[in-house]
Amino acid sequence: MISIEEAIILVKKETKPLLTETTKPVEKAGGYKLFKAVLSPINMPPFRQSAMDGYALHLHDSLVYNLIDEIKAGDNKQLTLKKGDAVRIFTGAAVPNTADAVIMQEKVEVNGNIITLQNKINKNTNIRPEGEQVKKGELALAKGTKLTPAAIGYLSSLGIKNVSVFKKPSIAIVTTGNELVKAETELEYGQIYESNSKMLLSALYSLKFYDVSIHKIEDDYIETVSKLNNVINSTDLVLISGGISVGDYDFVGKALTELKVKEHFYKVKQKPGKPLFFGTKNNTHVFALPGNPAAALTCFYMYVYIALQKLMDNTVFELPKTKATSSSKFIKSGDRPQFLKAIYDNGNVQILEGQSSAMQQTFAVANAFIFMDETQSNIEIGDLVDTILLPV
Repeated sequence: MISIEEAIILVKKETKPLLTETTKPVEKAGGYKLFKAVLSPINMPPFRQSAMDGYALHLHDSLVYNLIDEIKAGDNKQLTLKKGDAVRIFTGAAVPNTADAVIMQEKVEVNGNIITLQNKINKNTNIRPEGEQVKKGELALAKGTKLTPAAIGYLSSLGIKNVSVFKKPSIAIVTTGNELVKAETELEYGQIYESNSKMLLSALYSLKFYDVSIHKIEDDYIETVSKLNNVINSTDLVLISGGISVGDYDFVGKALTELKVKEHFYKVKQKPGKPLFFGTKNNTHVFALPGNPAAALTCFYMYVYIALQKLMDNTVFELPKTKATSSSKFIKSGDRPQFLKAIYDNGNVQILEGQSSAMQQTFAVANAFIFMDETQSNIEIGDLVDTILLPV
C-alpha cells in the first residue's frame, strides 16, 4: 500500500501523452488541442467593414453631404463616392473603397437626401480595415491551442471546415458483478441496479471525452480474462469498476496479472478508495476502481482525471485546490487520509452527512472534497481546511 502522494506521482510518471493526430469538423472540435498550426485562408475581415450603423462618407470640407445610396450587411455593391457623397451603411457591411470614414447615425441630422454632421470626423473612423484581425497566410492559431467555443467561432469565421487535432483517448468502462442489473430490469432479491458505468460515463462526458464504450463482465474468471484482453488491446484507457478486492469472486486482479498488465500500484492509503489499481500494458492505461460508487468516483477525480490530462498532453493535471473555512465539525476514524464530500461556496465549505464509500446521495450534491491528511483527527467549525474543487 502506497501513499496518495506516491500514487499521484506514479500516475503522472507512467501516463504518456497520446500525441496522435486526427481530423475533426470544426463544430465537433471543442475541447481538443490543435495538432498543427492553422494559417488563415482569407483576410479577416475580407473587406473594409463598417463597425456600426451610420453613414459612409467621402470626406470634404463641409459638414453637409449628399446621400446617394444604401449598403446593408451582405450587399455586394461597389459604389463610387465623389467628395461630399455619403451612403447609408449598417454594421458589418462593406465600406466602399472611395469612402474615408463612417459616422454613427446618432451624430447626423437627416433631411431627405441631405445629411448634416454634428462635427467633423477623422479619416478611417469606424472602419475595420481589411485583414485587421488576421491576413491571408498569417498564423490564425498556433499548434497546441485548446479549442474553446471562441476559438471554434473564430476558425469558422475564416471558413475553415476541418482541423487537425490531438486525438483524445478511447476509453472502455468495464463493470463487474453478478448482482448488477440494468435499470429497465425489475429487481430480484439480492440484485442492485448498476450505476457506476453511467456515473463514470457522465464524468467523462462532462470533461469532453466522448469516445467511450461500456462492457459488462460476469463473475467468471475465463470471461474476465477474455473481455479484459479485448478492451486492453483496443482502447487507450480502461476503467474497471469492482472486482479488484480479494474476495472469492473478485477476478480482476488475477486476470490483469495473467494478461501481463504491469502493476504500478495496488492499494492506496486513503479513505474512501483503498483498493485502487493502476497499471499499463503497451500503450494502454488501466485503472481498476473500487466497486463502491463514492469510492470509485473519488478515485476517478483524484487519479483518472490526472491520467486524462496527461494523455492529452495538458500542462495542468490536477483539480484546483484552495483553503476554505469549515462550517462543520468532523471526527475522523482511523489513521488513513480521507476525502470528505462537501459543498464549497465562496470561501466556506460544509461537510456533508453520509461519508460512506457506498453513499451516492451525498456525492450527488457535493462540489468539493475536504482533504484530511493522516495527522488530522478532527475538524472544528472555523478551521481552515484543504479543499479540492470538483468539475461539476
